[in-house]
Amino acid sequence: MRLPNLLATRRGRLVAFFSLYVTEGIPLGFAATAVATQLRRQGVGPAEIGAFVASFYLPWAFKWAFGPFVDVFRSQRFGHRRGWILLTQVVMAATLLSLVAVPLPTGLALFTLILLVHNTFGAIQDVAIDSLACNTLSEDERGLANGLMFAGASVGQAIGGSGVLFLIGITGFQFTFVAVAAAILAVTGFIVLPMKEAVAESLGAAADSAGTAWRKAGAEMKSFAVQSFRSFIGTRGAFSGVFFALLPAGAMSLGLALQSNLAVEVGMNDDQVGALNLWTSIISAACMVLGGWLSDKWGRRRTLFVYLAGMSLPVLYLMWVLQQYGYVMPRAPGGPMLPALITALWISSLAYAVFQGLMYGTRSAIMMDITNPAVAATQFTAYMAMMNLAIAIAASWQGAAVEAWGYPVTLLVDAITGLLCLLLLPMLKRQTAAFSDALAEGRARKSSLVLGLCCLAWLPYWANHELLGKGQPMMGTFFTLVFIASALFLLAGREVLGRDAGVWRRAALWVSPLLLLMYGRYWVEKLNGMPVLRSAAEVLIYAVPLAAGIVLVALAFRDWRTVNAQPQPA
Repeated sequence: MRLPNLLATRRGRLVAFFSLYVTEGIPLGFAATAVATQLRRQGVGPAEIGAFVASFYLPWAFKWAFGPFVDVFRSQRFGHRRGWILLTQVVMAATLLSLVAVPLPTGLALFTLILLVHNTFGAIQDVAIDSLACNTLSEDERGLANGLMFAGASVGQAIGGSGVLFLIGITGFQFTFVAVAAAILAVTGFIVLPMKEAVAESLGAAADSAGTAWRKAGAEMKSFAVQSFRSFIGTRGAFSGVFFALLPAGAMSLGLALQSNLAVEVGMNDDQVGALNLWTSIISAACMVLGGWLSDKWGRRRTLFVYLAGMSLPVLYLMWVLQQYGYVMPRAPGGPMLPALITALWISSLAYAVFQGLMYGTRSAIMMDITNPAVAATQFTAYMAMMNLAIAIAASWQGAAVEAWGYPVTLLVDAITGLLCLLLLPMLKRQTAAFSDALAEGRARKSSLVLGLCCLAWLPYWANHELLGKGQPMMGTFFTLVFIASALFLLAGREVLGRDAGVWRRAALWVSPLLLLMYGRYWVEKLNGMPVLRSAAEVLIYAVPLAAGIVLVALAFRDWRTVNAQPQPA
């Protein structure tokens, strides 16, 4: 039986992109809900689980880096985007199947590494799917298609989370890896393989030498950096959007591993956790559509303010109940069932799903409002990547904070920090004139100076960080943001300045990747048995931020007038 090419009809395209996004949601639900639940049952602590979930989101924070490679490297036999989708789905299934042989919890490090590879290809698949959608969907079907794609991701998360938890009681945990891989391959076989991608452009790049293709990818990366930098710095709205994207989009705790960790501790079995995840996914998906419709009717900033503020309410309610029952620090799984706390977790989780769903579509729409149409793909992709980075950082610090402060304090901090983005909402206005103003040069200078001073502030902090005690996770999160933002600023800024950067242009290129490697500071203690490596690591922990601070401060006094140049269409 010959399967139909779904890209050939309107209904087929909608089914195809819905199904493709299901494969993106399955791994996220699998890791953040199903695997996190089993790890907690096996005695893995909240901090380790938080780091595990954070590592799973990290590739999505840097998916913009895969775009040039998807654009440049292509297959004549399998199709440009279709070829990438086939490759990534096969690798995703293969990595999941390899997990069957990894024991838990003893093999958690290897398990995390394999899933990191798995999700890196998941992020590449997302870039290829979005590229295929942009080149396949007609203008009058993009709105409905995007709604179905978000819904598909939500369905996928329910399959990977709730579906797997329901299946564990029948087949055991290890077999679920096979089931999840089979679900992805089912889409590969029934949706992707029968596709026939239209050839809308020359495939000459496919015949280029490897060296030429790599040079093209590098050139696209440089173009991406310059266009993004100018678009972000160009107006107050776009500049504020950077900070809005990097801050938590409301309270996040009930949407991450903290919820499933607590569910295990208060006595919920896998079926109960699966039912909770299923209902929250259904409610959230329905509210995504409703939230977007309400924002069109009553205004995005007004409705988004309500949605984001509302996300803190169920978090504060759960904090109050836990405090009332004296449930503060994490407890070992397998204790007596606590019905009152289970009820509170259900109430807070369902209420949270309502506000989170309302928020999702509206937040994306408001970011589109402040995006420069000339570089829409570049700028909007970068905003989305920053939001994924914020999720990864939240998962990491919350896991550590639960072990240091307990559940009530962590929930309180999450509810408060989730409100910080509200301060930026008034500045996220739709731009009606040019997407660059006279203040762009000043924003670039000030950004470079502030980031440089923050890097230098690391030196006294790290020398005395143990004095902060339980406050270390929060400060660690702040400096992680500083280092990542500084690295990206240096990479983009050197390209914008060009020769005007002087000797600091080369220095920026060397320092920026070292700043990204500063995340490895969390594993320095594992080098205690190797004094030479430990000493070298300690030197780098001080030297890299010092060098970055000097370069950034120096760049703040360079000639940034080139940032006012209008970006060209991508």
